[in-house]
Amino acid sequence: MFSSFSDPPNTTHTPMPMSRPRSLKHEYELYVEHEIEEYKDSVPRSALLAIGDEAVLALREQAQTTLTEMVLWEEVDRIIASRLRLPSFSAWKRRRLKMLQEFRRPEHLGVLPGGIAARELVAAPEGHVLVAGTGDEGAAMFLAAHGREVTALGREPDAVERVMHAAEIAGLSTRVRGYVSDVATWSPDVELRAVVCTPAAFTGLSAPERAQAIAVLQSATADGGVHLVQTIVAAHAAMTLDELRRSYMGWSISVEGDGGAAPTFLARKTAAA
Repeated sequence: MFSSFSDPPNTTHTPMPMSRPRSLKHEYELYVEHEIEEYKDSVPRSALLAIGDEAVLALREQAQTTLTEMVLWEEVDRIIASRLRLPSFSAWKRRRLKMLQEFRRPEHLGVLPGGIAARELVAAPEGHVLVAGTGDEGAAMFLAAHGREVTALGREPDAVERVMHAAEIAGLSTRVRGYVSDVATWSPDVELRAVVCTPAAFTGLSAPERAQAIAVLQSATADGGVHLVQTIVAAHAAMTLDELRRSYMGWSISVEGDGGAAPTFLARKTAAA
């Protein structure tokens, strides 16, 4: 049986697991705490001591307040938050929801807004999606914003970390996990409903390695699942459409242009595939 959080045996990839679900209010509290701690780390100790003195004076003016260390540090945090002009919860929530709506736009996936690729992925049954060859956060954020559980797979730790950071900022970290690996050596540990391969997924792989990687992903994909393969990287074809058609024999295939740029190859797994 597939497991969402355990590593399959005999693999060398490095996981960055999903976070547990958190309420927006909790997310906001974590945001405020992070900003305050970042400020404390950025100023000299003398500046913090000065804020502490200011907090003591403010608390002494409040006759009903018992001065304890915890109360003092809470006042210090309040002063810092005021100086940073941190948004209120309602303002932060509006910004977060606006960001989430922005990530729902198909342009983040790199496909036509009204095209078949975006429609197929959004309409796919709920389940797990693999974004392989992570070069930016667009595809992973698009799918997570549409309610999918996403695994972001990339060779470079910085690239995967960038996706995870974007997910954290957008409030999507409970839906996204990252793995530092390449598509040729990673083994799926969940049943996949969709696979998105960016051009970087197959860069540097030989034809046999590409064929083997695709076969592994196909076997992990549920019937009716879809694979989207973007074929151009740095103005060169990472895979030809003929090679893709051969790799996806028995699948329902369509190819969509996107206004003169890279064509997008889309394949749906049939029950007989």
